[in-house]
Amino acid sequence: MNQKNSLGLNSCFMDLNDPFELFKSWIAEAEKKEIRDPTASSLATVNNAGQPNVRMVLLKGLSSKGFVFYTNLNSPKSHELKENPKAAMCFHWKSFNRQIKIIGSVTQVDDREADLYFNSRPYESKIGAWASDQSNTMKERFELLKKIEDFKKKYKNEKNVPRPPHWSGWCLRPSSIEFWLHRDNRIHERLRYNKTVNGWEKEILYP
Repeated sequence: MNQKNSLGLNSCFMDLNDPFELFKSWIAEAEKKEIRDPTASSLATVNNAGQPNVRMVLLKGLSSKGFVFYTNLNSPKSHELKENPKAAMCFHWKSFNRQIKIIGSVTQVDDREADLYFNSRPYESKIGAWASDQSNTMKERFELLKKIEDFKKKYKNEKNVPRPPHWSGWCLRPSSIEFWLHRDNRIHERLRYNKTVNGWEKEILYP
């Protein structure tokens, strides 16, 4: 029989008042068990016309403020976040049947934080950030490959590639974080943390 927490849920939900601590525990397990990238998350945005959009991003920062990912600031996702600074993320780890859903608002990270992460990237990724006019059309792939070679000539020093002004990060500051565990017969277990003026409050949800 599985051990339970104080709410009667599986012990993997633990008994923590801070959802960030539970997230750290779950993603640490994902890093051990998930066969693909455990930091991959779907990101949902909505533009000012009410049209939703979704794509996969990689989590590249985590703090008490929120969840950070990086992108081209001229990309559709960035335009949508500027128009409507609310978003949702969903991590799904099929290899061990867990999911985390995060809903909240976004702010752009400061230049120092963006520079620090950009400088940690591989050289080819830095050049790619300069060369890619993300999500815009091109006549043929040769256009991109030529731009990559041009920027390699411009930035020959692999340790000194500046961050493009059109490239930075977004921080999703959660208003709610839900943890989900698969159970047989679709009787799943769900725990949601809601942000209040007094901190985080927990509630369990029907499947």
